[in-house]
Amino acid sequence: MQGGSIGPLVGADEHFNHQIVETHASVLHTDPSWAEKVCGMVGARDGSLQIGFGFGKYVNRNVVDAYAGVSRGCEQWNVRASRALDIDLEGVSTGPIRYEIIAPLKKVRVRLEKNAVQPIAFDLLLEGVVPCFTEAREDRRSNNGFRRTADQIRYHQIGVASGWIEVNGERREVNHQDWVMTRDHSWGVRPGVGAPLSDMAPELMDSEGMRVLAVWNPLLFQAKDGSSYAFHQYLLRYAGPGFSHELMQGHFEYQDGRREAVRSNSPRLVFDPGNRRMLHGEFHLTLEDGSSRILTARAISDTGFHLGGGLYHGFDGQYVGQWCGRQHLDGEYFADCRTPESTTRLNQFRDCMIVVQDSATEATGWGNCQTWVHGEWPELAVVNTRNGKT
Repeated sequence: MQGGSIGPLVGADEHFNHQIVETHASVLHTDPSWAEKVCGMVGARDGSLQIGFGFGKYVNRNVVDAYAGVSRGCEQWNVRASRALDIDLEGVSTGPIRYEIIAPLKKVRVRLEKNAVQPIAFDLLLEGVVPCFTEAREDRRSNNGFRRTADQIRYHQIGVASGWIEVNGERREVNHQDWVMTRDHSWGVRPGVGAPLSDMAPELMDSEGMRVLAVWNPLLFQAKDGSSYAFHQYLLRYAGPGFSHELMQGHFEYQDGRREAVRSNSPRLVFDPGNRRMLHGEFHLTLEDGSSRILTARAISDTGFHLGGGLYHGFDGQYVGQWCGRQHLDGEYFADCRTPESTTRLNQFRDCMIVVQDSATEATGWGNCQTWVHGEWPELAVVNTRNGKT
């Protein structure tokens, strides 16, 4: 048992990176919803195959968890692993799902080793075409203002990948020319960690009467001359009787570290009424210099990778950060993610592979569009016809 008020020493304490009066074994907050997470995807530019992965470290829960999966057509394979953090405090690999930093802020390696849960595996090197960029801090409070429900920061990187993906014994090579990758790394207090609390007053943002539109979307563009640049946008809108909350951020990103900021973003989006997958749409942008451009997007995969398979928004009573014992491994296969039964279990949150045209440069972009839509948004021309039910 560690004595006193100081956490145990770990290898990271040898380095000169301390930010608070504590060892690297502890975080500043005691909130059990504190999380440090990595989430990423690698997708074929023709939409034929994509993988999703994620790792989570929950210091105040003594948990590390991870997911890795493959989406092909309307099929999806999921593998999840969880372990006690104190087995290896400084790593986030668990079970067959492995994460390795090759060059900080430039290259990471992600592996799903062959396993007994699902017939999938991959070994991929993710490389940034543009540098890592931080996003605006997420800072939200409960409806009474007393508690911070979100206080986290995130950076993302957009680029290419190489390696291989294997499904049912068939291996497919991954190369820079035909594939894209996106990844993000976040830490702080966030909602949705662990099972929902049952002894607290309900939050307004979680009520059925709340309208929600969320879009998180990184893209890698390639111009006709072969040059590349990136784009990232994050829209978050809540609206209800007497209440509204809006977050908008977006930038065009370049290899030399420059960014061009988006001042306003007016989406015109069309969603499948059955499973809430974004089908197509436009993002009407105004940049800081006053210029305008339109990004025209359409989905290129049948369903995309459902992040519910990674426990986002819960899955079959399981949640991210949940204690599952010293070591745990599970997963499942969905033959058709389009069925109502599959949609109900997996929920609508997904990495939808899209292809995008930039009106200003005529460049073509590829990436994943994560969306969540609840209720009607006629002012944004969002087509949504299931009476607001998700």
